[in-house]
Amino acid sequence: MRVLVVCSGNSGKVSPFILEQAEALMGLGVEIDFFLINKKGILGYLHERKKLLFKIYQFSPDLIHSHYGLSGLFSCLQQNVPVISTYHGSDINNRGVFLFSLISILLSKKNIFVSERIYLKAFTFYKLIGFKRFFTKKSIIIPCGVDLELFCSIEKNDARLKLGLDIEKKYVLFAGSFDNRVKNAPLARNVIELLNNVELLELKFYTRLQVVYLLNAVDCLLMTSLSEGSPQIVKEALSCGCPIVSVDVGDVKELILGLEECAVCSYEPKEISIKLNSILRNGIRINGRDLLERREMGLRQVAQRIIKLYN
Repeated sequence: MRVLVVCSGNSGKVSPFILEQAEALMGLGVEIDFFLINKKGILGYLHERKKLLFKIYQFSPDLIHSHYGLSGLFSCLQQNVPVISTYHGSDINNRGVFLFSLISILLSKKNIFVSERIYLKAFTFYKLIGFKRFFTKKSIIIPCGVDLELFCSIEKNDARLKLGLDIEKKYVLFAGSFDNRVKNAPLARNVIELLNNVELLELKFYTRLQVVYLLNAVDCLLMTSLSEGSPQIVKEALSCGCPIVSVDVGDVKELILGLEECAVCSYEPKEISIKLNSILRNGIRINGRDLLERREMGLRQVAQRIIKLYN
């Protein structure tokens, strides 16, 4: 089976979770090639259409798998190859993109939503206009898998020495870059200000391997995002045994269900700081890896589900 993966290439490379999913699919015998959209905005995407048509002619795929709503809509501008579109959250939660995602859902052969929350948001719209059965027939929830071989437990002191971090200090990892408005860094900073001798680390400019060391080196992962789909960093933290404190966003509540050393809070800084302080004081690691395996959220397991959809 030949699959053309269509996604944004504005960062200069394929997003790690898209690349890892593609590699898992290739490991199961799927032949994959990429088409990266290097323009922004609707007009930018339209400008790339001829290049996509040439890529389709050149690669001759059995189907196209697009990631994010705009890429899905863009891929559906041709009708020779069936399109499966995956929606990761920002394409459903962002009002400016939501309309284009709804059109992509309409035109795509099948639609994958990475969490129940964004699935239900799209479902609600189609239910309102009387297209409920149409939507459910062609839509499915499949979260992105996590690389359980890469994201594994490492002794905390060894991880800190590798990253040059203080052995004695308390570290909290912020689940994103400080300059990403959606990640809501001001709230995270307010929370840390209520605690003593705790340093907040920014998740930015790290390699994938360094993120593994980071998740093993810190005492907790903190997520304060305004919106999410199914955040990979939470699944990666679970796989490394890193405790998590998060606001109720995306599918985090479902991901950490049953883990005592994790917490879901409101957006109130004091409530978050109390939960975070309790976890920092206990210093206990979690067994999130078993949870991920039981829920079949490893890369290979997720890839097997996607191949079924392809077939």
